[in-house]
Order: sequence, then structure tokens, then C-alpha cells
Amino acid sequence: MLRYFVGAVLLLGTAQVAFRPQLPDVNWTEYNGDGARSHYSSLSQITSANVGQLRVAWTYASGGADTVNNRTQMQCNPLVIDGVLYGVSAGTQVFALDAATGRERWRTNLTGGGGTTSRGVTYWASGNDQRIFFGYGPWLYALDARTGKPIDGFGQGGRIDLKRGIERPGGDTYVQANTPNTIFENLIIVGARVAEGETALLGDIRAYDVRTGKLVWTFHTIPKPGELGYDTWQPANPRDRLGGANAWAGMAIDRQRGIVYVPTGSAAYDFYGGNRQGDNLFANCLLALDARTGKRIWHFQLVHHDIWDRDPPSPPNLLTVVHRGKRIDAVAQTTKQGHVFVFDRVTGKPLFPVEERPYATDAMPGEYPSPTQPVPLKPAPFTRQTFTEADINPWAANREEIVARLRTARTGSPYLPLTGQMTVFYPGTDGGAQWGGSAVDPGGVMYIPAKQNPVYSSLVPNEVPADKGMTLGAQLYTLRCASCHGSDRRGNHDGSYPGLVGLEARLSVEAVHQVLKTGRGLMPSFAHLPDAERKAIVDFLFNPTAGLAQAANGANVSKPKLPYRHTGYNRWYDRNGYPVSAPSWGTLTAIDLNTGEHRWQVPLGEYKELTAKGLPPTGTDNYGGPLVTGSGLLFVAASKDEQFRAIDTRTGQSLWQTGLPAAGYASPSTYSVGGRQYVVIACGGGKLNTRSGDKYVAFALP
Repeated sequence: MLRYFVGAVLLLGTAQVAFRPQLPDVNWTEYNGDGARSHYSSLSQITSANVGQLRVAWTYASGGADTVNNRTQMQCNPLVIDGVLYGVSAGTQVFALDAATGRERWRTNLTGGGGTTSRGVTYWASGNDQRIFFGYGPWLYALDARTGKPIDGFGQGGRIDLKRGIERPGGDTYVQANTPNTIFENLIIVGARVAEGETALLGDIRAYDVRTGKLVWTFHTIPKPGELGYDTWQPANPRDRLGGANAWAGMAIDRQRGIVYVPTGSAAYDFYGGNRQGDNLFANCLLALDARTGKRIWHFQLVHHDIWDRDPPSPPNLLTVVHRGKRIDAVAQTTKQGHVFVFDRVTGKPLFPVEERPYATDAMPGEYPSPTQPVPLKPAPFTRQTFTEADINPWAANREEIVARLRTARTGSPYLPLTGQMTVFYPGTDGGAQWGGSAVDPGGVMYIPAKQNPVYSSLVPNEVPADKGMTLGAQLYTLRCASCHGSDRRGNHDGSYPGLVGLEARLSVEAVHQVLKTGRGLMPSFAHLPDAERKAIVDFLFNPTAGLAQAANGANVSKPKLPYRHTGYNRWYDRNGYPVSAPSWGTLTAIDLNTGEHRWQVPLGEYKELTAKGLPPTGTDNYGGPLVTGSGLLFVAASKDEQFRAIDTRTGQSLWQTGLPAAGYASPSTYSVGGRQYVVIACGGGKLNTRSGDKYVAFALP
């Protein structure tokens, strides 16, 4: 009898296995999924019917989180290649895991790079030669994908110096390749982050040989004499005076055609351009370049003469749409201002009309704003475009005070030049759309996370303070640091720029000296300042009241070259810490790019205390992109509430959500190993005054 029972169980188990759908192993091979940056996978084991059964499959503690000051982040979109997951820790180290179990295979121990938050790595292989490329400080490393060790034959000791070739007179030393770069054949095409002030390095786009690290081609985003676009920069020889126009956000690649699509950043300085009159090609452009040679195929400038930090925030998406009855391979670029520009991928022709609209040109002396800016007539914007008194949150805690202040401000238009008067950016300076990017599905629908929080700023004379009671350190802090960390050293409300009051309890003097030299996070390097000036700033930060009797009077301060500086990225909140604009403060929008019509828009995130009071979900500020699967599910974290959600792509309805160990300000990846589909997200937190973490969490069906 027992023998019969055991046999029956074995037969039943065999039958269950025989009828279970078997998934092949499916990789997540590139940043945002593929060269098209689609954020899409055809995997469909997880469906709307079973998504509620998702459970944690494994958790990996990557290490390096600052859980005391909550200043570290993880923005990594991990890769999965043949059962191995590659990611970056909270401490900016690369690691490899068994993708089915989360068991660590190797982890780097790189030092001396300074560094900023990494968005991931790039993979290349030819036969047994398998490489991981990783930006760490000013270095681009080539690592052996099997061991994590630097590959000696690449550059010098397995790395190349990204500063080399983009230096300029008066430039600083800050360069970081924190967004994964792009592979085409035997090339790695590299963009990088540079500083945003008057000392920024050049933003040239470069391609290197993946085996040797040898430079193969360069595209000058600020043109040389005789190159196209040179006459859009005045006075002459802009490369000797200016930096920026860099490809920091990432790129998309059409490998069949050999075209790389590159969004470029603003010219530096971000908020004043009197020293760069003209439209400033090729800043703020979507560039289509020949991936083999770097030659320009076409370009479209999204903002002329940018003085608002309105550069495109993420890689474009490549997709195919049906437009006027014809299938067209397209490229779509979202913007911080809340627009989607859609172009024919080959010709650069807009698929929907784009209008050059006039905007205000009254500005500070010496500034010459562009009289027009391009605005697509379709699709409609996915964010509101202006902030006026009618748009103030009706239940803001100190609404009367907000109204009174707004009545003294410049507001109500997307492109108001900064003056000495308070000027409102809406959406805020970092979007609208942000670095996490958007997803597109094979049907031509785009899914865009965005935020709608007002930011205000103004311009003030860039002069050494006249207060004769100020020390040299206090004067330098006002000149170099106050626009981000506040004149009172208290930072901004949401923690994007930390307060420096009580710094001695968090960092040593030596650590602050190191940060000033190398930069960290959003902060660029100040290595270009004389040692004595950096020392004076550090002395002031650790003892602000010391030495007031020895007035410096600015005698020894290195003078800025620009006449103005801005007064900070001031996100506007009410007394209780909520944005002063009416909700939604964070949104997820689905747009059909075949027709240009919106399908739906829903809030992304919630403040549970407000929901408990009976208010509908307001959405929250958010960072990180979505993932769309072949079963019609959209997975997204990104929100301040530390939740991970699965959403029906047809309706925008939330089908499942779960709490994370820290907010997932990153884009999720999906893959299958051993017949099982996984969804993984980096939970680094650390922005928006949320706790920092170091966990990667993978979910799967039981």
C-alpha cells in the first residue's frame, strides 16, 4: 500500500512538471533592457492574474550604505547575462551574483575614484573575452566579467582617464561616467557628467576600442572653428572659454543602421549665458551620429540657448509606430518640461508638428535669450506647463503666505529668464521627466514617470561679499557653496543638498577635504581652487564663528568670471513639507505614440497620512524608471513612499504593491533563469529625506 501511495505521488509530480510552461533563460543585457532603451521584456510568466502571488525570491546586501546620515543612493539598473547578475553597490563597487539565488560571486574593491551614484555597468563579449565597463570617478574601467579584475590590456592597468582630451583653459578636473555607456561592434561610445559651473570641462562624445582603450573618434559638442554650429557661439573660440554640452543622460543605439542617438546637456554655466550668445549648438540637442565614425547624421535642438537647466534628462527610446498608415522606425525623447518629441529615426523629421513659440526675453544685463523655443503640438504635455495662483495647493498649511510670495515672483511661463526677482520653474529644474527614463512597448505606447513640484531661484551679483567682518572662509562659502547648501548652511528642504550645520558630527576634516578635491554625489570637484581657499572653506564649515576679527575683505579670493550666480535649487514646500502646487505631485502617463494621444494618467506614489485623511493619492516626487513586460504589466518603484508597484498597462490600475527595505530610486530589471521569471530592484533610498539602504531585492512567483 505504501509503495502504491509513493508511486502515485511521483506520478502526480511528474504530471505537474510535464504541464508547467517552461521558460527559456532570458537576459537583461543592457541598461534599460536593450539598445533601444525600451525598458521592455517579452517575458510573461508573471501576469495580471498571478502578480498578487509574488514573493521575495532573494535579497542581497551590497554594502556601503550610509545609514547614519542617509546620504548614499543606488540608481543601478542591473544586468543579467547567462544567469549572472551584475550591479553596483551603495558604496560604488561592482559585484556579480548568481541571478537565481543572489549568492555573491565577486565584488570589486576599487579605491581613489571619489565618485557619484552609479546607474549601472556595460557588458561586452567576444568568445571567451567577456568584459564589464564601469565608470568610477574620472576612470572608465574594463573588468573581467568572470572575476571582476581589471583587464591589463585596456588603457593603463585596466582603465582610461576620461579627463584626457576634454581639458580646457581654466577648466576644473571633474568628470564622471556614472550612466552606462553604449556598445557598437568593437567600440564603447562614452558620454560623461561634468560640472555645471564656469569651470566645467568640455562635453565631447568619444568612442574607444573595447579591447585596447584607444580613442577612435570624437564629436565636438561645442564646435571648433570651421565646424557646423561654430557661429552659434559668440564670442569666438568657445572651447577655450566654456564647458558642458555633455552626454550625461545615456544614449540609444540602432545597431542595424549603425546610428547612435545622443541627448546632450546644457552648456555651463546653466543659468546665465551672456558669455555664449546664440543658440549654442550642439547643447540641448538630440544627435544622430554614425556609430562607426562619430559623424553627424542629423540633429534637433530641444532648447535654444538654455539658461534654465532644461537639458534632456534620459536616453531616448527607439520604437516602431504606425503613422498615417505607414510603419515608421522612430526615436522619442522626453524632456524636463513635460514634452515628448517624436522623430523619424533615419531622417530626423518630426512625426508631429513642432512650433517655434515666442517667449519673454527680458533678462539680466548682458543676457540675450532666444526669442523662440520649440514646442511639439502632439503629444500634449504630460505635465502642467505653468504655475500661477490658481495652481496653488488649496489646503497648503500657510497658503496666504505662499500666495503673497507668488504675487511678487516671475511665473506663469515655461521659459522666463532668471533675473534678480524670484522666478518659478514649473515643472522643477529636474523635471517633469527625469533620469529614470520611460518605457515603450511593441505597440508604440510610452509610459512616463514624472513629477510636478515648483522650484524657484534668482540671480545675484557674483561678487565677493562686502561685509568686512567676514572671514576668508565665510566669503568663499558664500561664493562657492551657498547656492546649493544655503546661506545658512541648512541645505534644502528635501535633502537633495544636505545641510552642513553640525558637519563635525558626521565627517572628519580630512574627509571634507577629500570631498572638495574629488566631488561626491551631485557635488562637483573643487580641485581647481587653490589649496588655501579649500582650507579656508573647511575651516569655516567646522568653526563658522572663528576668526571674525581677522577680516579677509576678499583680498585673496580668486574672482569668478561670470557676473551672476543663482540662489539655489529651491524646491517650494508648505510649512508641513508638501509641495505648494496642487496634486498630483508625481504621475505615470501612458501615451500612444502612433496617434500622439494620451491613454491615461495616474498618480505615482502617496503620502499615507494624507490618504488616511480621505484625500485621494497625491503622487510623490520620484526618481527611477519603469519596466514593462509582455503580459501587460508595468513595474515601478521610484516613489518617496518606498513602495514597489505592478500596474495594468491598459488602464493604469495598480494590481500589486509591496514595501521595500529602502526607496527604489532606480529602474527594475526582469529576467528568467531555470524556467522562472524574476523582477529585481535596487533599494538605495537616500534622496528626498528617505533612509539609505544597500539591498537588491528579487521577486518571483512561488
